Amino acid sequence: MPQATAGALDLDVSAIQAALVEDGLDAWLLYDFHGLNPIAGEVAGLNRRTGHMATRRWFYLIPASGEPRGLVHAIERHSLAHLPGSFTEYAAREQLTSGLRELVRGVRRVAMEYSPNCAIPYISRVDAGTFELVRQAGVEVVSSGDLVQRFAAVWQDAQVATHRAASEKLYRIKDSAFRAIADRLQSGTPTTEYDIQELMVGWFRDERLVSDSPPIVAAAENAGDAHYLPTSAVNRPIRAGEIVLLDLWGKLDQPGAVFADITWVGYTGTRPPERFASAFSAICAARDAAVALVQRSVGAGHQVRGWQVDRAASSVLRSSGYGDHILHRTGHSLGESVHGTGVNMDDYETHDDRRLLPGSGFTIEPGLYFEDFGVRTEINMIVLEHDAPVTGPVQTEIVAVV
Repeated sequence: MPQATAGALDLDVSAIQAALVEDGLDAWLLYDFHGLNPIAGEVAGLNRRTGHMATRRWFYLIPASGEPRGLVHAIERHSLAHLPGSFTEYAAREQLTSGLRELVRGVRRVAMEYSPNCAIPYISRVDAGTFELVRQAGVEVVSSGDLVQRFAAVWQDAQVATHRAASEKLYRIKDSAFRAIADRLQSGTPTTEYDIQELMVGWFRDERLVSDSPPIVAAAENAGDAHYLPTSAVNRPIRAGEIVLLDLWGKLDQPGAVFADITWVGYTGTRPPERFASAFSAICAARDAAVALVQRSVGAGHQVRGWQVDRAASSVLRSSGYGDHILHRTGHSLGESVHGTGVNMDDYETHDDRRLLPGSGFTIEPGLYFEDFGVRTEINMIVLEHDAPVTGPVQTEIVAVV
């Protein structure tokens, strides 16, 4: 098929090439089909482009040196026209196979959105068949995890500002929710988890926050289910003398905004039982250990990786005798999706050895879960050049909701 030359530069090719040289890689091969690889779409600048149609497979190779090149379907030949480099068109499947072989000619080690043994599922976006097709072209495929962290998961200054604004709104909504529970209990007005959730959804609208889900309102045994979500059909009353857990996440309703995500715990009484208070003290200590590690490392100019942060928190819980009640990692990446594509604070569900680079936004959220209750504390952090601030108030004791 005839070749075409692309137009304006939408990504920093020189920075990517420098990273490839540093990592000993020959190229980064971006691939997508029907949006199955949103990371490739983000790096290629497609996710925010309107009128973009991608019903056919496309490949875009950024070599460690030289001009980028791509392979696109003939009926979507303009799909990557905003990117630099030369492009070859294909139509028939034989042309796709031969075009791919030509695309990777001279390349030995290439990064793709792949994670060995699916160790980091947020990176594993390339299907096994495409992985095989690339390998059959004589190329060694390695994970693009570190590249993704550098070029698709760090926030710009404007995004940091949207996160801070969203965080302030979430804390206001959280306070309003606890006040509503207290008022209803005091007045003897029956209320359910779903009732409070519906109030919060309304406050999200008032605050012009958007989310992929209503917030979590979980009382008593439901708080012991880490991802319990009340609905109109499935919920329970909120009564006196119970744990109530609120987990809420949202972002500003504007392009490029990134999420904030917080969890707070209350008790519908004046003083929680010692069993509740002890578990909550343990997760606070675990959270603080994780925060201290990140801030100490960033302040000293040392690298810190996701698994190390998780281990700092989980070791506190295990040493306190709560190891059997840990059900999830310590934290996750934040981005334009609430679970971003960047490094997670995880040495439990996976072993995430990616670095926390300047511009990384993430949660710290250790939790403990029992048959009759659960507790979790969740805060957000941003890594800056020489500091790693927590971006909102930190809960130090269970809220007395009376």
